[in-house]
Amino acid sequence: MVPTWQLRAAFARRLSAMYGKEVPAYTTLVEVAGQVNDDVLRTGGESAQRLGSIERVTAERHGAIRVGTPGELRQAAQIFAALGMEPVGFYDLRDATTSAVPVVSTAFRPVLPEELDRNPFRVFTSMLTPADRRFFDAGLEKRLAAFLEGRELFPPELLDLAARAEREAGLPQERAERFLTLAVGAFELSPQPVERAWYAELEKVSAVAADIGGVTSTHINHLTPRVLDIDELYRRMEERGITMIDRIQGPPRWEGPDVLLRQTSFRALAEPRTFREADGGVTTGSLRVRFGEVEARGIALSREGRAVYDRLVDGPVEEWAAHFPRTERQLAVEGLGFFTYEAVTDRPRDGRRAPDDLAGLLDGGWLTARPLVYEDFLPRSAAGIFQSNLTDPGARDSAQAGAHYDEHWMSGAIGRTVHDPFDLYAAQQDDSLSRARRALAAA
Repeated sequence: MVPTWQLRAAFARRLSAMYGKEVPAYTTLVEVAGQVNDDVLRTGGESAQRLGSIERVTAERHGAIRVGTPGELRQAAQIFAALGMEPVGFYDLRDATTSAVPVVSTAFRPVLPEELDRNPFRVFTSMLTPADRRFFDAGLEKRLAAFLEGRELFPPELLDLAARAEREAGLPQERAERFLTLAVGAFELSPQPVERAWYAELEKVSAVAADIGGVTSTHINHLTPRVLDIDELYRRMEERGITMIDRIQGPPRWEGPDVLLRQTSFRALAEPRTFREADGGVTTGSLRVRFGEVEARGIALSREGRAVYDRLVDGPVEEWAAHFPRTERQLAVEGLGFFTYEAVTDRPRDGRRAPDDLAGLLDGGWLTARPLVYEDFLPRSAAGIFQSNLTDPGARDSAQAGAHYDEHWMSGAIGRTVHDPFDLYAAQQDDSLSRARRALAAA
């Protein structure tokens, strides 16, 4: 049997190889990220691996796909379940940017710490919202629904193998090979001609809507390596003549602890595509929908920490430095960041009992704290990446009411619980602190 985590690791590797062939600039991005990571490791030593070993960072990828209907989202969830990836978080990108991005999203990823350490592959998965009248009128919604119902993104054999892999926590070698071939193939860019008039109609609403509902397949929209110094990567990519978007999304660069997620990308490239014209003839042209994203991950913040971040996100770095914790200790004792804790049981006790408060335990050397890496995404940053790669802002009628979607709706649509990421981090932190306190009491 090929176990679940090996299926996930193999899928991530093969998807990366496929995407590198389709988008050669992505291969350059991975190469530059590797060079930057080597340099940071050489100068930073062990501190460079505080948020994950270099082996994990090097293997780490997140992908992004887009689907059109709850049924397609449910099928995607089945494929990712075969890889040990569960839906985590709900992201509404419709109001996260000024451009028309009519999608709601979740991310499929491992949720157990040991599985994340084995291979932390994630896929940010967005679903179109045709019922939202700010973007689609009733007539267009009806035609869009008919188009989406008439396509098949994932072949039945792939879905059957995925269900078996989920049930059996893996697949026999021969079936595993077939599953991986079909799964990677489902996310390749299709050679089928694009109906030009239909695509153009959707593109007037949103380029994202056209990329989802204007074609008969889905594809990897971007694939993202992790880098330890995103500012240096940005500089080196531009030195190579690759046009980057105008900024790095997320928290600013500063002297304090790295938190949450910083992202940037090179601009979407004009890729050759074939088009079917109104007279039935086939012509050639190009579309700009796929780009190369890169990310730097920091410490996961609690709800209270996120509230502070959200207040400061649009302010200057000076305001950030004045109001955001400047040390990991401050993040921990103020309950603003998530950490795992380990008891120091071989320290001199001198007859003293361990204090009850976290600050006393840390300051007295009773506990060590290791930050939990942020495994998830930021709606405004994701939408900002989408927007920065659009050539047209699209159309939005803000006088209309938007359709309601939330994590409960998405859980029902997928048929699986959408995990709250804050709950996952808190459970890991609380478990480690409980075990550390028991160890101190027994020492």
